[in-house]
Amino acid sequence: MLYHPDINPYIFELGPIKPTWYGMMYVIAFVLAIVLAKYRAKQQPLWTEETADKLVTNYLAFGVILGGRLGYVLFYGLEYWQQDWLYPLKIWQGGMSFHGGLLGVIFACWLFARKQKMHFFQVTDFLAPLIPAGLFFGRIGNFINGELWGKISDVPWAMVFPTGGPYPRHPSQLYEAALEGLVLFVVLWLYSAKPRALGRVSGGFLFGYGLFRALIEFVREPDAHLSYLAWDWLTMGQILSLPMILFGLYLLWRPVTHEKLS
Repeated sequence: MLYHPDINPYIFELGPIKPTWYGMMYVIAFVLAIVLAKYRAKQQPLWTEETADKLVTNYLAFGVILGGRLGYVLFYGLEYWQQDWLYPLKIWQGGMSFHGGLLGVIFACWLFARKQKMHFFQVTDFLAPLIPAGLFFGRIGNFINGELWGKISDVPWAMVFPTGGPYPRHPSQLYEAALEGLVLFVVLWLYSAKPRALGRVSGGFLFGYGLFRALIEFVREPDAHLSYLAWDWLTMGQILSLPMILFGLYLLWRPVTHEKLS
């Protein structure tokens, strides 16, 4: 049995200035996305470093933050919203949803593709391999905060979290960092190294993330105010991941009618 290191969520405190490690993880994720995007742009004739930088800084950041917050409120925080109509604006209280962030990123990609006169999948296929790297740091931020822990367990690496009671639990944040972050990043980065039919790389991301998230939900403690939605095991995360898995499989296996590559 292990114990969570109980890290101070603030990097330092200087009066009202209290930068958090969780916020720092977002900064690292976006900086890394810019670096990786510029590198990918050098490998693909349709992209330039300037265009890649614009996609990440002007569109990706907007989609992640706005979509992530609105998604959390709609998928997980309606009860809080009913109690406080200003709750969606109180980002400092925490609460971001990956699935909401994904919808925000999809919308941002659509706007970018329209402005740049590119095919939608040319944009999403370019961006998809970058996202798992950001997810890795996001889940590390969850671990530092000691939140989103897993179910009670007796595995040797089970961990006691300060807010999780006296019993050891699955460190599900680290599972997600490993699978949704590192493993998915390596798979997509290698898969996208060769030209693929439009939509294939995007499909790989949707299927991979959806599958990993759905599996980890079996050992992750559901949100207390939602609990299980059916059968004492089905969670909101699994319901939201199912369309990703199905559409991802469709993009991976659909017949290719054109020779356009991403």
